[in-house]
Amino acid sequence: MLTRYAPSPTGHLHVGHVVNAIYVWGLARAAGGRVLLRIEDHDRIRCRPEYESSILEDLEWLGFEPDDGLHPLLRQSDRADVYRDAVERLRRTHHVYACDCSRKHIAGERYDGSCRDRGLPETARRGLRVQLGEGVETFDDLLLGVIEQEPARQCGDVLLRDRDGNWTYQFAVSVDDTLQGITDVIRGEDLVSSTGRQLRLRRMLGGNGRLRFAHHPLILKPSGEKLSKSAADSGVRELRQSGLTPEDVIGRAAAAAGLIDRFTPVAANRVMDFFRDSSRGGRIPRVSSR
Repeated sequence: MLTRYAPSPTGHLHVGHVVNAIYVWGLARAAGGRVLLRIEDHDRIRCRPEYESSILEDLEWLGFEPDDGLHPLLRQSDRADVYRDAVERLRRTHHVYACDCSRKHIAGERYDGSCRDRGLPETARRGLRVQLGEGVETFDDLLLGVIEQEPARQCGDVLLRDRDGNWTYQFAVSVDDTLQGITDVIRGEDLVSSTGRQLRLRRMLGGNGRLRFAHHPLILKPSGEKLSKSAADSGVRELRQSGLTPEDVIGRAAAAAGLIDRFTPVAANRVMDFFRDSSRGGRIPRVSSR
């Protein structure tokens, strides 16, 4: 197993990110696998260097260490040439085209392909899309079971670069997972809908091997909304300043995620204990702290 922890530096870490770290490092260690760290700063407008520094500091404090260290650290903002090369590979076998549609024009998740045959010149202020063919993508999620998605019907042609010149999440992670040889993607279940289109992009980019997924539950506010970096919900920095230890914070996160039935301190180097059965091909268990 080779997986990755891939935060976006648009805010500070909160308990929800700690839950993701528990799943990523826990599943990898239980399977004898490795974890890479990737900074997904493709959004040049919202990402900040100070947030990256804060994320790295909090991860070190918690005890979650990437296996290849931090030097060099893969940042998406450094990979423009890689993404441009990937676009050129797509052009050889697929229809890549300029798009000037705004979010307001699309008015939903699915793009209707209105620019597909317009032949617009590619300029800095136009997006780039690739046409997706019909067909079903099927994956067996470690937590959710077998899921089928039809990317062309679900989202339409995928945006590769937006009108602000940012490489998109869907495209950048598909390129990076392919080139880094990632075998397992472990992330929150709010990203389940992205899976089919990323599998399709991976194959279109020439990725070999079957990518496995585990989408874990999110920690939600009482209102039902997910925690937010911008609102500093349950921030790791604030918990540190309140006097909690790393083991306290990880234990709180594990209890909030239902991995233990009551709070108990947990060290980062013991999170694999939650997932021993899954390393033998089973579903992720819900364990008790007894």
